[in-house]
Amino acid sequence: MARIIVYTGKGGVGKTSIAAATGLLAAHRGYRTIVLSTDAAHSLADSFDMPLGPEPVRVADNLWGQESEVSHNIEKYWGTIQAYVSSVFQWRGLNEVMAQEMSVLPGMDELASLLWIAEHYDEGEFDVIIVDAAPTGETLRLLSLPEAGKWWIEKIYPIQRRIAQVTSPIVGRVIGMPMPGDAVYHAGEELFARLGHMHDLLANPDLTSIRLVLNLEKMVIKEAQRAFTYFHLYGYPTDLVICNRVVPEDAGPYFEAWRQTQARYWPEVQADFDPVPIRQAPFFEHEVTGDAMLETLGAAVFGDDDPTQFFYKGRPYRIHREDGTYVLALDLPFATRDEVHLHRNGDELVVQVGWWRRNLILPRVLVDLPTKGAGMEDHVLTVRFAAGPQAKAGATKR
Repeated sequence: MARIIVYTGKGGVGKTSIAAATGLLAAHRGYRTIVLSTDAAHSLADSFDMPLGPEPVRVADNLWGQESEVSHNIEKYWGTIQAYVSSVFQWRGLNEVMAQEMSVLPGMDELASLLWIAEHYDEGEFDVIIVDAAPTGETLRLLSLPEAGKWWIEKIYPIQRRIAQVTSPIVGRVIGMPMPGDAVYHAGEELFARLGHMHDLLANPDLTSIRLVLNLEKMVIKEAQRAFTYFHLYGYPTDLVICNRVVPEDAGPYFEAWRQTQARYWPEVQADFDPVPIRQAPFFEHEVTGDAMLETLGAAVFGDDDPTQFFYKGRPYRIHREDGTYVLALDLPFATRDEVHLHRNGDELVVQVGWWRRNLILPRVLVDLPTKGAGMEDHVLTVRFAAGPQAKAGATKR
């Protein structure tokens, strides 16, 4: 089974350099490794100091690099659906070029880039898949799509397809509008199946871990904290936090104020992300490009450790019995009680933190049990469910 490591962080923190350095170090240890950039603003080729393309390119022994390309990805994963949507826009009077542009959903190019992860995993060519992901906000939005897509294809898609089968002949004859055929629906089903597969891989704590890269600056730390919370919310495991560009003590008087500012934030970062380990990478006097500097960076972060190991394993949510009830506990680090909102709909527990929402499908043991209340303590959300002979009788009252 391939090991999957996803690096993300606020734009400009140096996650591409860390991802490239990790890939080079893993390759030196004998792992067949690919570093995949899913950021629309690619800089992975600059880190390796060599050109890359939409398909894997050999960078060094045991190491490949890839910068996914928009049109290539869309044709691969969205082509059939795009062709239909484009035909509808042309029917409405748009010229062919404009219709092609309008038929690409916002974010579809980045999402198609992420689908490469599952592709590489299924092909089995690599031992380690390292992802240089987009900045945290974009990555979070894309990683939340598989669960939303699963809900849509299970609840809405079958109804929509049945309606289309009944009305397509009539609408097509009366107004001449192109109607989706089976090929379009099959393509949609395949796309959402791929999304679900990608979600299963990324949420598997035995395969995947998210690694946050940050700088010791207030705004960067705050964004990393929010990302840490939301990754927990969606069940994506985080095993390492890397503080990049830490100014060394002997950097000289010009950097002293900066160094003191970082020194104030360092204890805060250690306390906030505990128990997830934190590694440091220094601020280098030379830019980090090319094998030599990447090797130096990798050694600074990982030392003699295997960069592909799991540095921390924790469960984002768990269920246990307590005082005659079942308790579902969900870790939401940095979230406050006022930010968390709950709603239950049958076998779904909707957890919303700020603007982010997750539809948590309840385990079978809890589906028929009524909820008895919820609480938030030490950044852990707990939801209680009745248990025992009386639970079934009260289940209809939820």
